[in-house]
Amino acid sequence: MFKVIYPGSFDPPTNGHLDIMKRASVLFDQLEVVIAVNPQKNYFIPAEERLKMIRIMVKDLNNVKVVTWEGLVVDYAEKTNARIILRGVRALSDFDYEFELSMINKALNQKIETIFLPTDQKYFVLRSSAIRELAMFHGDISEMVPPVVEQALMRKCK
Repeated sequence: MFKVIYPGSFDPPTNGHLDIMKRASVLFDQLEVVIAVNPQKNYFIPAEERLKMIRIMVKDLNNVKVVTWEGLVVDYAEKTNARIILRGVRALSDFDYEFELSMINKALNQKIETIFLPTDQKYFVLRSSAIRELAMFHGDISEMVPPVVEQALMRKCK
């Protein structure tokens, strides 16, 4: 079975993230969305809530599993016998960062490869940080995030 992991903080998950998940679910036998949990980082949305939201978002994608992971992504890949890390990129600045990260991961585990999937152009400008800010100012985020995420953000930002 050909399995790939798609790690990220997904804080919050966006339509761009969902687009990558949908496209990857067609390309690979199994996709595992790995919600990275870093105890040193302050998240806007708790990990368990992000987990529930993404599970709702991908409920119709039968070959997609969603988990949380506290630790190095390469350790998760090793533990689950995944050999591919999938990363979505929007622009050259994303690629620079992701390329460096892929080199670090490769140094940590030579068996792990990273594949980059460019975002669909309609999601090119979606950044979780900008969406959080818009939500805090009660801006319209309905075109940027799935309904389950919009509802959660609106509740959080009352």
